[in-house]
Amino acid sequence: MSGDFRTERIGSALRGENPTVLRRLGAGFAVIGDVQFLPGYSLLLSDNPAVQRLSDLPRSRRMVFLADMDRLGEAVERACRSLDPAFLRVNLEILGNTHTFLHAHVWPRFDWEPADMVRAPVWLYPSEHWSDPRYALSPHHDRLRQVIGAELDHLGPF
Repeated sequence: MSGDFRTERIGSALRGENPTVLRRLGAGFAVIGDVQFLPGYSLLLSDNPAVQRLSDLPRSRRMVFLADMDRLGEAVERACRSLDPAFLRVNLEILGNTHTFLHAHVWPRFDWEPADMVRAPVWLYPSEHWSDPRYALSPHHDRLRQVIGAELDHLGPF
């Protein structure tokens, strides 16, 4: 993947140039994560790069963003359950500690994770999980992308 979209994720999604976009949703973009050490990791990006936190949105738009987060979470859950019998659950998070634009993380969790990690926050995984090329998003994840996208389509708009 070219690195340019990573410096302007929302702008590149708005221009149709972000290769991680799965679907355009009501208040943002469902994207698959750059790292896939937990296969199916996805994010919801706000469609407004100036919005930094959920409370920056008017209440009606906030509810659309949260409904989109719910929809993406359910799509990831359905996709991961169908592709991996060890699927357990999804974790949904809105943190905003690293990137200043509003976004939500959707982390699938699996029974095959190390025992000390399966109940811990994903952020406690060793740093090599975030940078090891074997976990990078690649064509190997195309089927996963297709299934998550199909589940988003099946769930329809809120």
